[in-house]
Amino acid sequence: MDASLSTLVNCTQLSISTNCIEKIANLNGLKNLKILSLGRNNIKSLTGLEAVGDTLEELWISYNQIEKLKGINVLKKLKVLYMSNNSVKDTAELTKLAELPCLEDLLLIGNPIYEKFDMEKEKEVMIFKCCTLKKIDGIPVVRPEEEDSSS
Repeated sequence: MDASLSTLVNCTQLSISTNCIEKIANLNGLKNLKILSLGRNNIKSLTGLEAVGDTLEELWISYNQIEKLKGINVLKKLKVLYMSNNSVKDTAELTKLAELPCLEDLLLIGNPIYEKFDMEKEKEVMIFKCCTLKKIDGIPVVRPEEEDSSS
């Protein structure tokens, strides 16, 4: 990612998908960034997001090679995380999502974790730990207390 990105001070949305980017860097000048689209690159790590941690609301990072969610916790205002078709294999990585106090919409389908574990059970755990989640993999979240009140 080119150093000239830091000159885009008023930028609120940045799409640099399909650019063979290998790491997230040079976001320090983007003080107003709310939506960052980095899909279809060669990104392996979420480090480098610290500079936009106080403003970023949506991160679209599907079709990369991300295995670990280390560094996701800096995104305190993140509402939308689209990271389908990456390399997440371990359920321990999903616990890091509980550190995102505003997360509402999560897309993880297409990760190896779906082949290894019962994802319906894992989704229930995520719903319990991430109280703000409204949608997982495009499906609205129904909490047990909502089911009770509708009957």
